[in-house]
Amino acid sequence: MKNNYMKTLVVACVATIAFIGIQTSTAEAITQSPVVKEVNLIELGQQKGLNTINIEQDNNRPDNWLEIEKKLENPIQPKATEKKASKPDKKTPKKEKEKPAVTLSNKEKDLFARLVNAEAKGESYEGKVAVATVVLNRVDSPDFPDTVTGVINQVVGGTYAFSPVQNGEINKPASDESKRAVEKALTRKDRLNNSVYFYNPEIAEDQWIRTRPVVKTIGDHVFAK
Repeated sequence: MKNNYMKTLVVACVATIAFIGIQTSTAEAITQSPVVKEVNLIELGQQKGLNTINIEQDNNRPDNWLEIEKKLENPIQPKATEKKASKPDKKTPKKEKEKPAVTLSNKEKDLFARLVNAEAKGESYEGKVAVATVVLNRVDSPDFPDTVTGVINQVVGGTYAFSPVQNGEINKPASDESKRAVEKALTRKDRLNNSVYFYNPEIAEDQWIRTRPVVKTIGDHVFAK
């Protein structure tokens, strides 16, 4: 009986010791776990060569601790490539107004436009420019007067060279299109191969003019040299 009692006591003691050992190991394991200390961001940044201002500027989010932690672990990082501002679209340059190659007074321009209006009445803008071009070609030719006014008022065989001057149609105001046609002709971009004549083959009575080399036909008018 005594032996059984002693065996029971020994077993109880062993169990107690084992339990105490387990508790001690657990306590040690818990005690050995790293204690998270409060991080002093300024001191840690100085150790890594950074400061909070750098971190905030780089991340633009001072509360983003994950980015801060990565920055502190690897302080030498290439700066993000800045996006270049897109270049503004180049504005289409304004088209400069064509400068006239021939300069006329306002009075002479008005006379010129009234002749074009009378001679090319009912013709297209291109046709009006062509009539004005013939007048300027005559100014340049040694066979005609050397001014616009002189060409318009030229008398040939007892009559005016241009019928509107003869019948008075030239005295009517010029249209805006006729004025523009004169300005266009003055730039001298297209000289119609130096044509110095034009006529309407449906009504022209002069047979001589029909023998002139034809350069171009525009509307009802034939232009010749």
